[in-house]
Amino acid sequence: MKHYSIQPANLEFNAEGTPVSRDFDDVYFSNDNGLEETRYVFLGGNQLEVRFPEHPHPLFVVAESGFGTGLNFLTLWQAFDQFREAHPQARLQRLHFISFEKFPLTRADLAIAHQHWPELAPWAEQLQAQWPMPLPGCHRLLLDEGRVTLDLWFGDINELTSQLDDSLNQKVDAWFLDGFAPAKNPDMWTQNLFNAMARLARPGGTLATFTSAGFVRRGLQDAGFTMQKRKGFGRKREMLCGVMEQTLPLPCSTPWFNRTGSSKREVAIIGGGIASALLSLALLRRGWQVTLYCADEAPAWVLPAIARGRCIRY
Repeated sequence: MKHYSIQPANLEFNAEGTPVSRDFDDVYFSNDNGLEETRYVFLGGNQLEVRFPEHPHPLFVVAESGFGTGLNFLTLWQAFDQFREAHPQARLQRLHFISFEKFPLTRADLAIAHQHWPELAPWAEQLQAQWPMPLPGCHRLLLDEGRVTLDLWFGDINELTSQLDDSLNQKVDAWFLDGFAPAKNPDMWTQNLFNAMARLARPGGTLATFTSAGFVRRGLQDAGFTMQKRKGFGRKREMLCGVMEQTLPLPCSTPWFNRTGSSKREVAIIGGGIASALLSLALLRRGWQVTLYCADEAPAWVLPAIARGRCIRY
């Protein structure tokens, strides 16, 4: 992989207040109604309102090709919170969002862009508060007490998808294929990306994108997705939706990176220090039963929630 410094987005705001990339001569979201476009294209195109209540797993994984202003993520987070409020007993309890961005916005530009959507302010403020420095690689943001996780990868998506852990293969429930228009940024819309999307997609997983470009549709079909056109948002005539209807063979991975799954949700942790306390908390939040073995008189209960676990002195 190439190692390079991350350049912040080179943008300006047009007369409507919409951020525009100077490098790609394209808007980050629609001048008309970017929020409604996101709801229509990405949430509607992936049928998330219907799928959330029926999801058979406690975690829903979404991956996105271009983070930009974070509009798609914030809109999804809002919808996920509304779902959890309406269905508190549903099996689905957590959201994991993976996104890539080669030219991240500065925190200041991000805050200006977010002023477009006052209804997203409660979520936008949390994102701004944890906005990472422009360093290459993965930045993990734990939001809403760990119920929402954002893995924000800074760098070229066509290089970074190969760095994702093998355990993510066939785990992505929905893809948001977003970014600047293919004609403006052809380097992102590659067969390499389409193949990576197919490798990561869960059987039955879906994708949606605002574009209806023929080479994009054909490339996704060649990767293994079943594609169809759908009416586009607003003045856009068509968009694309897809589903992974087959189970693709997994690539051979190096054995020591291959993690065997377990149906048990029980774990034992040895040691009563801060690291074991934080690990216990992370697992408890994910619904695991934790037993902590500690040689000290009492463990480092730096976080009260860890008391939900069980401590055994040895």
